[in-house]
Amino acid sequence: MAAHRRTRQRSIGGNTARTAVTIALAGAATATAFDGVGHAEPQLSPAQVKAKVDTLYKEAEVATEKYNGAQEKAETAEKHLRTLRDEAARKEDRLNSAREKLGSMAAAQYRSGGIDPAVQLALFDDPDRYLDGAAFAERVGTRQSAAVAGVREQLREIEQLRGAAHGELTSLKARQTELKRQKKTVTGKLEAARKLLERLTPAERTQYGERGAAGERQRASRSSDRGPAPATDGDPGASGTAAAPTSRAAEAVAFAYAKLGSPYVWGATGPNAFDCSGLTQAAYRSAGVSLPRTTYSQINAGQRVSRSELQPGDLVFFYSGISHVGIYVGDGQMIHAPNPSAPVRLAPIDQMPFAGATRVV
Repeated sequence: MAAHRRTRQRSIGGNTARTAVTIALAGAATATAFDGVGHAEPQLSPAQVKAKVDTLYKEAEVATEKYNGAQEKAETAEKHLRTLRDEAARKEDRLNSAREKLGSMAAAQYRSGGIDPAVQLALFDDPDRYLDGAAFAERVGTRQSAAVAGVREQLREIEQLRGAAHGELTSLKARQTELKRQKKTVTGKLEAARKLLERLTPAERTQYGERGAAGERQRASRSSDRGPAPATDGDPGASGTAAAPTSRAAEAVAFAYAKLGSPYVWGATGPNAFDCSGLTQAAYRSAGVSLPRTTYSQINAGQRVSRSELQPGDLVFFYSGISHVGIYVGDGQMIHAPNPSAPVRLAPIDQMPFAGATRVV
Protein backbone atom coordinates (compact mmCIF):
# COMPACT_ATOMS: atom_id res chain seq x y z
CA MET A 1 0.00 0.00 0.00
CA ALA A 2 2.80 2.37 0.88
CA ALA A 3 4.48 1.65 -2.44
CA HIS A 4 1.22 2.32 -4.18
CA ARG A 5 0.88 5.69 -2.49
CA ARG A 6 4.42 6.64 -3.42
CA THR A 7 3.77 5.75 -7.04
CA ARG A 8 0.65 7.92 -7.05
CA GLN A 9 2.54 10.85 -5.56
CA ARG A 10 5.27 10.57 -8.19
CA SER A 11 2.59 10.51 -10.88
CA ILE A 12 0.96 13.66 -9.57
CA GLY A 13 4.32 15.39 -9.26
CA GLY A 14 5.20 14.45 -12.82
CA ASN A 15 1.95 15.83 -14.19
CA THR A 16 2.40 19.03 -12.22
CA ALA A 17 5.90 19.49 -13.57
CA ARG A 18 4.77 18.91 -17.13
CA THR A 19 1.89 21.34 -16.65
CA ALA A 20 4.22 23.98 -15.24
CA VAL A 21 6.58 23.57 -18.18
CA THR A 22 3.67 23.87 -20.63
CA ILE A 23 2.38 27.03 -18.94
CA ALA A 24 5.85 28.54 -18.87
CA LEU A 25 6.36 27.86 -22.57
CA ALA A 26 2.96 29.27 -23.41
CA GLY A 27 3.71 32.36 -21.34
CA ALA A 28 7.03 32.80 -23.06
CA ALA A 29 5.38 32.52 -26.45
CA THR A 30 2.74 35.03 -25.47
CA ALA A 31 5.32 37.44 -24.11
CA THR A 32 7.32 37.09 -27.30
CA ALA A 33 4.23 37.83 -29.36
CA PHE A 34 3.47 40.99 -27.41
CA ASP A 35 7.05 42.18 -27.24
CA GLY A 36 7.64 41.53 -30.92
CA VAL A 37 10.96 39.83 -30.17
CA GLY A 38 11.71 36.92 -32.43
CA HIS A 39 8.10 36.87 -33.64
CA ALA A 40 7.38 37.29 -37.33
CA GLU A 41 4.26 39.24 -38.19
CA PRO A 42 1.61 37.08 -39.83
CA GLN A 43 1.70 36.99 -43.60
CA LEU A 44 -1.39 38.64 -45.03
CA SER A 45 -2.76 37.99 -48.46
CA PRO A 46 -3.24 40.97 -50.79
CA ALA A 47 -6.98 40.66 -50.19
CA GLN A 48 -6.49 40.83 -46.42
CA VAL A 49 -4.19 43.84 -46.77
CA LYS A 50 -6.78 45.55 -48.98
CA ALA A 51 -9.54 44.89 -46.45
CA LYS A 52 -7.46 46.25 -43.57
CA VAL A 53 -6.34 49.30 -45.54
CA ASP A 54 -9.91 50.02 -46.63
CA THR A 55 -11.02 49.90 -43.00
CA LEU A 56 -8.19 52.17 -41.89
CA TYR A 57 -8.91 54.69 -44.64
CA LYS A 58 -12.60 54.74 -43.76
CA GLU A 59 -11.78 55.27 -40.06
CA ALA A 60 -9.29 57.98 -41.00
CA GLU A 61 -11.89 59.74 -43.12
CA VAL A 62 -14.39 59.71 -40.26
CA ALA A 63 -11.74 61.27 -38.04
CA THR A 64 -10.83 63.74 -40.81
CA GLU A 65 -14.40 65.01 -41.01
CA LYS A 66 -14.46 65.38 -37.22
CA TYR A 67 -11.17 67.28 -37.47
CA ASN A 68 -12.62 69.51 -40.19
CA GLY A 69 -15.67 70.21 -38.07
CA ALA A 70 -13.58 71.03 -35.01
CA GLN A 71 -11.38 73.29 -37.11
CA GLU A 72 -14.39 75.14 -38.51
CA LYS A 73 -15.78 75.65 -35.01
CA ALA A 74 -12.37 76.73 -33.71
CA GLU A 75 -12.07 79.33 -36.49
CA THR A 76 -15.56 80.61 -35.69
CA ALA A 77 -14.75 80.80 -31.98
CA GLU A 78 -11.48 82.60 -32.69
CA LYS A 79 -13.23 85.11 -34.94
CA HIS A 80 -15.94 85.73 -32.35
CA LEU A 81 -13.30 86.12 -29.64
CA ARG A 82 -11.49 88.77 -31.71
CA THR A 83 -14.79 90.61 -32.25
CA LEU A 84 -15.55 90.59 -28.52
CA ARG A 85 -12.08 91.81 -27.63
CA ASP A 86 -12.24 94.59 -30.23
CA GLU A 87 -15.63 95.71 -28.94
CA ALA A 88 -14.39 95.63 -25.35
CA ALA A 89 -11.36 97.75 -26.34
CA ARG A 90 -13.61 100.35 -28.02
CA LYS A 91 -15.86 100.51 -24.96
CA GLU A 92 -12.84 100.88 -22.69
CA ASP A 93 -11.68 103.86 -24.76
CA ARG A 94 -15.11 105.46 -24.37
CA LEU A 95 -15.07 104.63 -20.67
CA ASN A 96 -11.72 106.36 -20.22
CA SER A 97 -13.07 109.49 -21.94
CA ALA A 98 -16.15 109.46 -19.70
CA ARG A 99 -13.98 109.07 -16.62
CA GLU A 100 -11.85 112.04 -17.67
CA LYS A 101 -14.95 114.22 -18.03
CA LEU A 102 -16.23 113.02 -14.68
CA GLY A 103 -12.86 113.83 -13.14
CA SER A 104 -13.00 117.37 -14.56
CA MET A 105 -16.43 117.85 -13.01
CA ALA A 106 -15.19 116.60 -9.66
CA ALA A 107 -12.14 118.91 -9.79
CA ALA A 108 -14.31 121.93 -10.58
CA GLN A 109 -16.62 121.07 -7.72
CA TYR A 110 -13.64 120.76 -5.39
CA ARG A 111 -12.32 124.15 -6.47
CA SER A 112 -15.69 125.75 -5.76
CA GLY A 113 -15.28 124.62 -2.16
CA GLY A 114 -18.70 123.00 -1.96
CA ILE A 115 -20.07 126.02 0.07
CA ASP A 116 -23.61 125.64 1.38
CA PRO A 117 -26.08 127.37 -1.01
CA ALA A 118 -27.57 129.50 1.82
CA VAL A 119 -24.12 130.82 2.76
CA GLN A 120 -23.32 131.51 -0.89
CA LEU A 121 -26.55 133.52 -1.17
CA ALA A 122 -25.58 135.58 1.88
CA LEU A 123 -22.16 136.33 0.42
CA PHE A 124 -23.38 137.31 -3.00
CA ASP A 125 -23.86 141.08 -3.56
CA ASP A 126 -26.25 140.33 -6.45
CA PRO A 127 -28.91 137.75 -5.45
CA ASP A 128 -30.16 137.50 -9.05
CA ARG A 129 -26.69 136.55 -10.26
CA TYR A 130 -26.45 133.97 -7.48
CA LEU A 131 -29.77 132.41 -8.43
CA ASP A 132 -28.61 132.10 -12.03
CA GLY A 133 -25.42 130.41 -10.79
CA ALA A 134 -27.38 128.06 -8.53
CA ALA A 135 -29.53 126.95 -11.45
CA PHE A 136 -26.39 126.30 -13.49
CA ALA A 137 -24.88 124.26 -10.64
CA GLU A 138 -28.04 122.17 -10.47
CA ARG A 139 -27.79 121.45 -14.16
CA VAL A 140 -24.11 120.55 -13.69
CA GLY A 141 -25.10 118.18 -10.88
CA THR A 142 -27.70 116.54 -13.10
CA ARG A 143 -25.13 116.07 -15.86
CA GLN A 144 -22.67 114.70 -13.32
CA SER A 145 -25.23 112.14 -12.11
CA ALA A 146 -25.92 111.14 -15.69
CA ALA A 147 -22.18 110.84 -16.34
CA VAL A 148 -21.73 108.59 -13.30
CA ALA A 149 -24.67 106.44 -14.44
CA GLY A 150 -23.13 106.26 -17.91
CA VAL A 151 -19.78 105.13 -16.52
CA ARG A 152 -21.46 102.46 -14.46
CA GLU A 153 -23.37 101.20 -17.52
CA GLN A 154 -20.19 101.09 -19.59
CA LEU A 155 -18.42 99.17 -16.83
CA ARG A 156 -21.28 96.66 -16.77
CA GLU A 157 -21.15 96.22 -20.56
CA ILE A 158 -17.38 95.74 -20.50
CA GLU A 159 -17.67 93.10 -17.79
CA GLN A 160 -20.29 91.30 -19.86
CA LEU A 161 -18.00 91.39 -22.88
CA ARG A 162 -15.10 90.09 -20.83
CA GLY A 163 -17.28 87.26 -19.54
CA ALA A 164 -18.38 86.37 -23.05
CA ALA A 165 -14.78 86.51 -24.26
CA HIS A 166 -13.72 84.20 -21.45
CA GLY A 167 -16.42 81.73 -22.43
CA GLU A 168 -15.37 81.92 -26.09
CA LEU A 169 -11.74 81.38 -25.11
CA THR A 170 -12.73 78.28 -23.15
CA SER A 171 -14.63 77.03 -26.19
CA LEU A 172 -11.66 77.74 -28.44
CA LYS A 173 -9.30 75.78 -26.20
CA ALA A 174 -11.72 72.84 -26.18
CA ARG A 175 -11.86 72.91 -30.00
CA GLN A 176 -8.07 73.04 -30.19
CA THR A 177 -7.85 70.02 -27.90
CA GLU A 178 -10.33 68.21 -30.13
CA LEU A 179 -8.25 69.14 -33.18
CA LYS A 180 -5.14 67.62 -31.65
CA ARG A 181 -7.00 64.44 -30.71
CA GLN A 182 -8.52 63.97 -34.16
CA LYS A 183 -5.22 64.80 -35.87
CA LYS A 184 -3.52 62.09 -33.84
CA THR A 185 -6.24 59.64 -34.81
CA VAL A 186 -6.02 60.49 -38.51
CA THR A 187 -2.23 60.33 -38.71
CA GLY A 188 -2.17 57.06 -36.78
CA LYS A 189 -4.68 55.41 -39.12
CA LEU A 190 -2.92 56.66 -42.24
CA GLU A 191 0.47 55.55 -40.99
CA ALA A 192 -0.89 52.07 -40.26
CA ALA A 193 -2.39 51.95 -43.76
CA ARG A 194 0.91 53.06 -45.30
CA LYS A 195 2.82 50.30 -43.52
CA LEU A 196 0.32 47.71 -44.69
CA LEU A 197 0.57 48.89 -48.30
CA GLU A 198 4.35 48.59 -48.11
CA ARG A 199 3.88 44.84 -47.76
CA LEU A 200 2.44 44.68 -51.27
CA THR A 201 4.47 44.54 -54.42
CA PRO A 202 4.09 47.41 -56.90
CA ALA A 203 1.93 45.17 -59.06
CA GLU A 204 -0.29 44.31 -56.10
CA ARG A 205 -0.64 47.98 -55.19
CA THR A 206 -1.68 48.69 -58.76
CA GLN A 207 -4.21 45.89 -58.52
CA TYR A 208 -5.46 47.41 -55.28
CA GLY A 209 -6.34 50.50 -57.27
CA GLU A 210 -3.47 52.89 -56.74
CA ARG A 211 -2.94 55.03 -59.82
CA GLY A 212 -0.60 57.96 -60.39
CA ALA A 213 -1.61 61.52 -61.11
CA ALA A 214 -0.36 61.17 -64.69
CA GLY A 215 -2.92 58.47 -65.42
CA GLU A 216 -5.67 60.61 -63.93
CA ARG A 217 -4.64 63.60 -66.02
CA GLN A 218 -4.77 61.44 -69.16
CA ARG A 219 -8.24 60.32 -68.22
CA ALA A 220 -9.22 63.90 -67.49
CA SER A 221 -7.94 64.93 -70.91
CA ARG A 222 -10.01 62.22 -72.60
CA SER A 223 -13.05 63.27 -70.57
CA SER A 224 -12.65 66.95 -71.46
CA ASP A 225 -12.34 66.04 -75.15
CA ARG A 226 -15.77 64.42 -75.13
CA GLY A 227 -17.32 66.75 -72.55
CA PRO A 228 -19.11 65.80 -69.35
CA ALA A 229 -20.80 62.45 -69.41
CA PRO A 230 -24.59 62.22 -69.74
CA ALA A 231 -26.45 62.25 -66.48
CA THR A 232 -27.99 58.77 -66.45
CA ASP A 233 -27.31 57.23 -63.09
CA GLY A 234 -26.97 53.60 -64.10
CA ASP A 235 -30.05 52.56 -62.14
CA PRO A 236 -33.14 50.93 -63.64
CA GLY A 237 -35.53 53.64 -64.70
CA ALA A 238 -32.88 56.30 -65.26
CA SER A 239 -34.19 59.21 -67.27
CA GLY A 240 -31.67 59.27 -70.07
CA THR A 241 -29.45 62.31 -70.23
CA ALA A 242 -29.64 65.67 -68.49
CA ALA A 243 -27.52 68.76 -68.15
CA ALA A 244 -26.48 70.36 -64.90
CA PRO A 245 -29.57 72.09 -63.51
CA THR A 246 -27.84 75.46 -63.01
CA SER A 247 -24.86 77.35 -64.35
CA ARG A 248 -23.30 77.17 -60.91
CA ALA A 249 -23.59 73.40 -60.82
CA ALA A 250 -21.98 73.28 -64.29
CA GLU A 251 -19.10 75.45 -63.05
CA ALA A 252 -18.61 73.18 -60.02
CA VAL A 253 -18.47 70.11 -62.28
CA ALA A 254 -15.97 71.84 -64.59
CA PHE A 255 -13.79 72.67 -61.56
CA ALA A 256 -13.87 69.04 -60.42
CA TYR A 257 -12.82 67.82 -63.88
CA ALA A 258 -9.96 70.30 -63.88
CA LYS A 259 -8.71 68.89 -60.55
CA LEU A 260 -8.53 65.24 -61.64
CA GLY A 261 -5.14 63.90 -60.62
CA SER A 262 -4.72 66.31 -57.70
CA PRO A 263 -3.40 64.60 -54.57
CA TYR A 264 -5.53 63.70 -51.59
CA VAL A 265 -4.35 65.47 -48.44
CA TRP A 266 -6.52 65.21 -45.36
CA GLY A 267 -7.80 68.58 -44.15
CA ALA A 268 -6.99 70.27 -47.48
CA THR A 269 -9.40 72.50 -49.41
CA GLY A 270 -7.22 73.36 -52.42
CA PRO A 271 -6.09 74.85 -54.57
CA ASN A 272 -3.81 71.91 -55.42
CA ALA A 273 -4.76 69.22 -52.88
CA PHE A 274 -8.04 68.15 -51.29
CA ASP A 275 -9.84 65.81 -48.97
CA CYS A 276 -13.33 64.68 -49.98
CA SER A 277 -15.39 67.52 -48.51
CA GLY A 278 -12.61 69.98 -49.27
CA LEU A 279 -12.97 69.17 -52.99
CA THR A 280 -16.73 69.69 -53.07
CA GLN A 281 -16.43 72.87 -51.04
CA ALA A 282 -13.75 74.23 -53.39
CA ALA A 283 -15.76 73.23 -56.49
CA TYR A 284 -18.77 75.23 -55.40
CA ARG A 285 -16.63 78.05 -54.06
CA SER A 286 -15.32 78.45 -57.61
CA ALA A 287 -18.94 78.90 -58.68
CA GLY A 288 -19.61 81.53 -56.03
CA VAL A 289 -21.45 79.24 -53.62
CA SER A 290 -20.37 78.85 -50.00
CA LEU A 291 -20.68 75.32 -48.65
CA PRO A 292 -20.05 74.17 -45.07
CA ARG A 293 -16.78 72.38 -44.42
CA THR A 294 -17.88 68.88 -43.43
CA THR A 295 -19.84 66.06 -45.05
CA TYR A 296 -22.25 66.12 -42.09
CA SER A 297 -23.13 69.74 -42.87
CA GLN A 298 -22.90 69.60 -46.65
CA ILE A 299 -25.65 67.00 -46.91
CA ASN A 300 -28.02 69.60 -45.44
CA ALA A 301 -26.77 72.46 -47.61
CA GLY A 302 -29.35 72.06 -50.36
CA GLN A 303 -32.37 70.14 -51.54
CA ARG A 304 -32.29 66.39 -50.94
CA VAL A 305 -32.71 64.32 -54.10
CA SER A 306 -33.09 60.60 -54.65
CA ARG A 307 -30.55 58.51 -56.47
CA SER A 308 -32.88 58.20 -59.49
CA GLU A 309 -33.07 62.02 -59.73
CA LEU A 310 -29.32 62.70 -59.79
CA GLN A 311 -28.02 65.41 -62.10
CA PRO A 312 -24.48 66.72 -62.66
CA GLY A 313 -23.39 68.95 -59.80
CA ASP A 314 -25.34 67.09 -57.13
CA LEU A 315 -23.38 66.09 -54.04
CA VAL A 316 -23.43 62.36 -53.36
CA PHE A 317 -22.75 60.97 -49.89
CA PHE A 318 -21.66 57.56 -48.67
CA TYR A 319 -21.64 55.31 -45.60
CA SER A 320 -24.13 55.37 -42.77
CA GLY A 321 -22.10 58.01 -40.93
CA ILE A 322 -22.08 60.36 -43.96
CA SER A 323 -18.29 60.32 -43.90
CA HIS A 324 -17.55 60.62 -47.65
CA VAL A 325 -18.77 62.89 -50.44
CA GLY A 326 -18.24 63.32 -54.16
CA ILE A 327 -19.68 65.50 -56.91
CA TYR A 328 -21.91 63.72 -59.42
CA VAL A 329 -20.99 64.24 -63.08
CA GLY A 330 -23.48 62.00 -64.83
CA ASP A 331 -23.63 58.44 -66.21
CA GLY A 332 -23.45 56.95 -62.71
CA GLN A 333 -20.06 58.58 -62.16
CA MET A 334 -18.71 61.04 -59.61
CA ILE A 335 -15.47 62.90 -59.09
CA HIS A 336 -14.10 62.55 -55.58
CA ALA A 337 -10.94 62.63 -53.48
CA PRO A 338 -10.73 59.00 -52.30
CA ASN A 339 -7.82 58.64 -49.87
CA PRO A 340 -4.03 59.12 -49.68
CA SER A 341 -3.40 56.13 -51.95
CA ALA A 342 -5.26 57.68 -54.88
CA PRO A 343 -5.60 61.18 -56.35
CA VAL A 344 -8.82 62.98 -57.24
CA ARG A 345 -10.54 60.67 -59.72
CA LEU A 346 -13.65 59.56 -61.55
CA ALA A 347 -15.42 56.62 -59.96
CA PRO A 348 -18.80 54.90 -60.09
CA ILE A 349 -21.16 55.94 -57.32
CA ASP A 350 -21.95 52.29 -56.59
CA GLN A 351 -18.35 51.84 -55.46
CA MET A 352 -19.36 52.66 -51.87
CA PRO A 353 -22.56 52.36 -49.82
CA PHE A 354 -24.80 55.19 -51.04
CA ALA A 355 -26.23 57.32 -48.20
CA GLY A 356 -27.97 60.20 -49.95
CA ALA A 357 -27.65 63.16 -52.29
CA THR A 358 -28.14 66.93 -52.18
CA ARG A 359 -28.71 69.45 -54.94
CA VAL A 360 -27.00 72.71 -54.06
CA VAL A 361 -29.41 75.59 -54.66
